[in-house]
Amino acid sequence: MIGEFEKWRTAAHRSVHRSIRAQSAPVTYGLIAVCCLLFVIGPASGLNPGYGTGDALLAAQRAYFRRWGVVPADLFTGAPRATLTPATALFVHGSWVHLLGNMLFLYVFGAMTEERLGHLEFALFYLGCGYLALLGYAAANADSQQTLVGASGAISAILGAFLYLFPGARVTSLFPFLFFLPLRFPAWLTLPFWAALQWVAAGRASAGPGVAYLAHVVGFGLGFAYAWVRYRRTTRVRPAPATATEGENQP
Repeated sequence: MIGEFEKWRTAAHRSVHRSIRAQSAPVTYGLIAVCCLLFVIGPASGLNPGYGTGDALLAAQRAYFRRWGVVPADLFTGAPRATLTPATALFVHGSWVHLLGNMLFLYVFGAMTEERLGHLEFALFYLGCGYLALLGYAAANADSQQTLVGASGAISAILGAFLYLFPGARVTSLFPFLFFLPLRFPAWLTLPFWAALQWVAAGRASAGPGVAYLAHVVGFGLGFAYAWVRYRRTTRVRPAPATATEGENQP
């Protein structure tokens, strides 16, 4: 009987903890919900029969990405609608792997950052840094006709801010070359290492389709700079341990 009571108390404690965390970071979980919903009902998921199959589905995906994603060559031609695409592209993802990778990082690092910044400031920070990260990538590839989608730039900004605000937070990483052995390192070691990988990858990236590593680098730098300017005169927080996967390719 005592054992059953302990199980019930543990389950209740976890339920309350999840409820408190959800209430303390509504913007983070709202962003995750919106991105997932838009992906599921859009053509990229392949779940919406309204977009057809085969060639029809591929055509719908291309049109969808071009409408809501960033096309650098269009962005700098002065078209009014194109100036909105660095914002709309933050809510569009190209595949299940792209979506789930981004949402995992947003879930792990977003809640603590939102609690530190506050809900409204965090929302503006996310949108502003995400917009500028995609704009920075587009400026460096101004003649490109490739569409750019995803929340990677905004989430990279969260990682940058997290590094400044919570440098001592323990981040659990999984490294493929160590057979995915989980290892825990402080944020001040893990996140700069991740940023360095993005920098190297950005320098080697081709002009064709692929991961927009430069947007990751720009977003990370913007996020760190914002947190430094905003909180450099205040005491930084030493949080409870956080967990994250390696995520070398997409934040």
